[in-house]
Amino acid sequence: MPTRRVFLARTAAAAVAIPLGATACTAGTGASGAGGASARALVFGKTDGGTTFVRNFNVFGPAVQKAPSIELIYEPLARIDFSDGAKVKPWLAKSLEFDETGTTLTVKLRDDVTFSDGKPMTADDVVFSLSIPLRDASFNTGGTTYDRVAKKDATTVTVHWAKAAFSELNQLANVLLPVVPKHIWEGKDLKTWTNPDPVGTGGFALERFAAQQVTLRARDDYWGGDFALKQLKVIPTSGDSIRAQLLRGDVDWALSGWNGGEQEYVAKDPKHHMYQRYATGGAYSLFFNTAQAPFDNVHLRRALAMTIPRKDIVATLQRPGTEAGPTGLVDQVYGNEILPEYRNKVQRVDAAAAQKELTLSGFEVKDGKLVKDGKSYTPKLSFNQDYGWDAYANIMTRSWQKHLGIKVKSVGAPSANLLDQQQRADFDLTISTTGGAGVAGLYSALSSVAYRPLGETAVTNYGRWKDKTTDTAIRALQGSNDPAETKSAGEAMQKIVAEQVPFSPIYASYWFVLINSEHWTGWPTPDHYSYVPFPGAGPDATLTLLKLKQATK
Repeated sequence: MPTRRVFLARTAAAAVAIPLGATACTAGTGASGAGGASARALVFGKTDGGTTFVRNFNVFGPAVQKAPSIELIYEPLARIDFSDGAKVKPWLAKSLEFDETGTTLTVKLRDDVTFSDGKPMTADDVVFSLSIPLRDASFNTGGTTYDRVAKKDATTVTVHWAKAAFSELNQLANVLLPVVPKHIWEGKDLKTWTNPDPVGTGGFALERFAAQQVTLRARDDYWGGDFALKQLKVIPTSGDSIRAQLLRGDVDWALSGWNGGEQEYVAKDPKHHMYQRYATGGAYSLFFNTAQAPFDNVHLRRALAMTIPRKDIVATLQRPGTEAGPTGLVDQVYGNEILPEYRNKVQRVDAAAAQKELTLSGFEVKDGKLVKDGKSYTPKLSFNQDYGWDAYANIMTRSWQKHLGIKVKSVGAPSANLLDQQQRADFDLTISTTGGAGVAGLYSALSSVAYRPLGETAVTNYGRWKDKTTDTAIRALQGSNDPAETKSAGEAMQKIVAEQVPFSPIYASYWFVLINSEHWTGWPTPDHYSYVPFPGAGPDATLTLLKLKQATK
């Protein structure tokens, strides 16, 4: 197990769900009272799922709202090990091996995996599952690029890409591409079916569903081992309510930032109260719509990127010290791969340089509008209004007006609407996340392979970046098995992002984890871990729960 430097969070996370009233607190108390350590139940407070849950376990379906903790019921073939440079490692697969050309991947399957209905997982299930994104582009929520899947024998599957894809292995580690049971899913209309009674290979099965609490049962026949806990209870809550719930011991585990958390939470019970931060390797970034004016102009993109007040943003969002560097690669995960000139670099506001770039762009600013060649533009910044992102959107727009004179209107949209806008490139500027497994995974979204014309749905490449130099570097990243060549290609991509600015990283993305270990012990810590206690990571959450032991008084 690798030892890593401690990254304990000292400030709160930005994303805050819609606040709950007394109902959420009742649900949290009820969950603990109904279960608690004596009943070998663990309570997870979900702060980003709204006030109620929706009974939709169709992981491939186009609906944005899904039931919580699907990742503990359905599992992918592989996992991403964030403690080991975001490397892809087998999970439901026993081994993953490319041929010499990098176009055909042979997947050897574990032979001890069963679904929660007792039926064994087979190569037929895997072929069926991996073929779903190939049947309809709307099911390709994980951004897969392989073109066919075939069964070789009872425990072997081959996955084929049209071009060398050594670095595309991360696709099989995506929780949005799990193995589902063919005998249940075959023949269903995946665009409308909600899969209310899920059956998966994961360590947990659905026991009870209510809008205010989902109870999962730990399987006693799970291929990965035995759980000390018997139930996982998931309740909806908010970033504010979760604090009291954790302090009371009503909730054992949550993902949320807490401004002053070390003093207000950890210090109150250092033995049991834990507040942790794990780097995801990605960042929250400003995306430009590069397929149309005015942001098809590199100098204008640079001008805006140079006047993003990142320090003010992370302070407002209670994440000081998390400003992102210019490449999109986070030092804590990719430090050895980042070019020296970008390593540990903090991007500060440089108004003078930004003014020079604005001049080079050929645009004039008149009454806050961008004017060039007889055309004027009033840009809009689209952001997710469900998570309180208006705070830093407004900081950015005020900075652009102050330093460049450009009036950018911030426009919030609900999660589902914003995703649709981003996928269709119906925006000027927008805020989204960048990330992926490894350097290739992070930059692959900029490939022209992922490009779609304006108005058409793109799974990735929201900014419609299309550049030959980028494509050459990404092909090398994905298609070469030569470490020297992939290193060079990764460095080329760093320069492209830093200098051409297809997107501009704002702040590094972290998982902020709150734990009350009064009932359950054995949690990982940021200075010594091989899996992250984050439910959305699927296998990592399962590994976390497998290692927990009931606390003794």
